[in-house]
Amino acid sequence: MIELLGGGIDMNAAEGPGRALIDQTVSQLEHLIFRGELKPGDKLSEQALSSRFGISRGPLREAIRSLEGRRLVERVPFAGVRVVQLTVDDIEQLLVTREALEGMACRQAAENMTLHETRQLFQSLAELERKFLEEGPSGVFRNGAADNDLHIQIARGSRNRWLIDIICGELYPLLRICRFQSMIVTASQKHRGKAVNREHRAIIEAIEQRDPDAAERLMRAHLVASRENLMKWLRRQDGIARTPAHRMEA
Repeated sequence: MIELLGGGIDMNAAEGPGRALIDQTVSQLEHLIFRGELKPGDKLSEQALSSRFGISRGPLREAIRSLEGRRLVERVPFAGVRVVQLTVDDIEQLLVTREALEGMACRQAAENMTLHETRQLFQSLAELERKFLEEGPSGVFRNGAADNDLHIQIARGSRNRWLIDIICGELYPLLRICRFQSMIVTASQKHRGKAVNREHRAIIEAIEQRDPDAAERLMRAHLVASRENLMKWLRRQDGIARTPAHRMEA
């Protein structure tokens, strides 16, 4: 476990040249969280992290505060700051919210994306399919940058700044944490991985054809299938974790 030390925030670090350092530190912390090096429930140590990043504690505290605002970490009384640990119910509510928001974003993307942008979607899909074949789901999620993520590209293509802010700024970082669990499920069910690629292609084709109804319907169906698949696995794991040892041995 990693422990949080120290307190207070250097407000001067948030201005001028210090802003770039804070943003860089935020990205480094996100990288550790999204790759699973800092796992849900892990405590953050200012001493260890400032030494690792080669920075003072002021910018580090500002970066941690930024992650608190995005709900990637949480401050626990008498325990310091920890990486957020989502419950099964939290994840389900997050994914249901995603269906509504991304369904609407996909509808508006079909109305607003240019031909050049839809071609970029097909190029990104081809790259994801190649990575999936060569490396499996872990390669797709480990190496995929946000700009190459189909869902992020579609959200940005909606031209709706409110949807973009919510999906890209608030929803997507938490989804990145969920994706490691989703990756485990997909890796164990190769048929689902192939279905995901087919669903992505159908969504992009609907956007290319400027069919908002089909685009929204296909996106929602895709996300419902992914949610149901993940929740079934999570509930099974949650049930195993809650089962007393003597019952599991019986």
